[in-house]
Amino acid sequence: MPPRSLDRSRRELSDFVRHRRERLTPADVGLPSGGRRRTKGLRREEVAALAGVGITWYTWFEQGREISVSASFLDSIARVLKFDAADRCHLFLLAHQRPPAPNGGQWCTISPLTQKIIDDLVLRPAYVINLRWDVIAWNRAADLLFGFSAKAEPNLLWMIFADPEFRRCAIDWTRDAPRLLASFRRDFAVAPNDEALGDFILGLERLSPDFRACWRSQDVDGCAQGLGRLNVAGAGPVSFEHETLTVDEDRHLRLVVYAALPADPNTPAFEAMVGNGETSIAS
Repeated sequence: MPPRSLDRSRRELSDFVRHRRERLTPADVGLPSGGRRRTKGLRREEVAALAGVGITWYTWFEQGREISVSASFLDSIARVLKFDAADRCHLFLLAHQRPPAPNGGQWCTISPLTQKIIDDLVLRPAYVINLRWDVIAWNRAADLLFGFSAKAEPNLLWMIFADPEFRRCAIDWTRDAPRLLASFRRDFAVAPNDEALGDFILGLERLSPDFRACWRSQDVDGCAQGLGRLNVAGAGPVSFEHETLTVDEDRHLRLVVYAALPADPNTPAFEAMVGNGETSIAS
């Protein structure tokens, strides 16, 4: 395979954008067909107008000329040409030689197969989080343990720092909460220009003095993955170990799996209750 060069990238960029433009029809973007058209697909001037960019600049961009374009320019083109996440990432790689900045609050879905895999973990509470630690998917065991379905848009950080009931059930909260927040700080650094993520942090700072104090301590921890012990109604204190697996690297989705420690005397009761769908964190 020949080494990548800027000239090659510009050729690939030109071919990629032109091909995607020619695949769209005026109807696809809400424009009238206008009768017989000599140009296959959309015209360049139509793309430029819909994206809010200059026709000359767009033409040069599509031709692969040596010009600099901003991330907002690329996002506008991606929007008009109806790119999905993979297309948008490819566009940024060709134009900027790096992927786009991640969206910390991206509320996306997981594949049916991924959901089936976590559902098959009957005795293992498991959930999927995004870069902001929104919990976007979970299995029944996790829902019974954490009550995710009772919240409109569950977020792990919000539950830890702003949900008094959840905090009471986290037996080692004073140890676990700062460590988890220190782990989250690494994710926050991945999207430094994400305004929504910044607003989320400011909101938690206003809501929780403990969050504000922990956040301003500037600690970073790469090991914390979950809460160590939880007080489970009907079973008592249960100790857990955790594993985190990458589900989707581009969208920063990770699967967190909890497993009750075999040596914990309350593990049999906990697993029996989870298997019967009976348990929840204690009130």
